[in-house]
Amino acid sequence: MAFQTYSLFVLSVIMISFGHVENRLNLLQLQNDIDKLKADFNSSHSDVADGGPIFTERLSSWTERNEKRIILSQIISMYLKMLENTDRSKAHVRNIAEELHTLKESLSDGSKKIEDLKDLTKLQMSDLKIQRKAVNELFSVLQKLGDTSGSHKRKRRQFQRLCKC
Repeated sequence: MAFQTYSLFVLSVIMISFGHVENRLNLLQLQNDIDKLKADFNSSHSDVADGGPIFTERLSSWTERNEKRIILSQIISMYLKMLENTDRSKAHVRNIAEELHTLKESLSDGSKKIEDLKDLTKLQMSDLKIQRKAVNELFSVLQKLGDTSGSHKRKRRQFQRLCKC
């Protein structure tokens, strides 16, 4: 039962956050399809609860809309990868996959950002040419960091002035 609520919660957050729930019926149909998928995967098995949730816990630390787009695009990709190995002749699998593909398209900027992060981890920082380029960009990077942290401090100060806490 917890897994059912969990799956609906993840998909609901994704769909509602990005305006893809046209009406309640769409979500109810998706819930029915997810229930059938759960039966396919025997998700009521006792080991499902072991170790806690795999996605929802990670979602809680991503608070800003743009941040959420990044993590949600990755989560959707993982669901799509999982569904690649399921029986696509079943209507409920096709419906879920179609909805996820639609959502993934709307989060394409998040996917690009994920790729940027992956590319950064591949940089060979021991390579002298990479080091030279990095040093040349250091001031600009620090400026951008200052811009983002400065605007955050400004927003916080503005809020504190407005707030009668």
